Amino acid sequence: MEALHVDPRTVVPAELLAWSAVRASGAGGQNVNKVASKVELRFDLEGWTGVRPEVKVRLAGLVGRRRAADGRVRIVSQATRDQAKNLEDAREKLAALIREALVAPVPRRPTKPTRGSKRRRADDKRRQAEKKQSRTRVSGDD
Repeated sequence: MEALHVDPRTVVPAELLAWSAVRASGAGGQNVNKVASKVELRFDLEGWTGVRPEVKVRLAGLVGRRRAADGRVRIVSQATRDQAKNLEDAREKLAALIREALVAPVPRRPTKPTRGSKRRRADDKRRQAEKKQSRTRVSGDD
């Protein structure tokens, strides 16, 4: 297997990638029982040293349950009946996850509500209270 080029500056070495083919589930007729077209791509996230630690942490958060206890990430593809296309799809899924992890999130800047939004909220609360108040029983309405 060849190295995965995520972007011009980021490359995942081939030694960290491994894949296997298994029988896919779903439609496919008799072919599904004979051909192993589903692809499982495994990526050794813990062993990847060519990236900053904060990127690895973000990537670990993005992969979620696809990460095993040993630190390997498992990407599965069974989109087509062709093993080669599924392998390419799995590689692209991994590259997309890595590209997403490479972008640092913009820190949230706390803001305060505007004077207009406070006034609108108070007006809505007053209108709602008046509406509910008008639903109460009036004396002599027995």
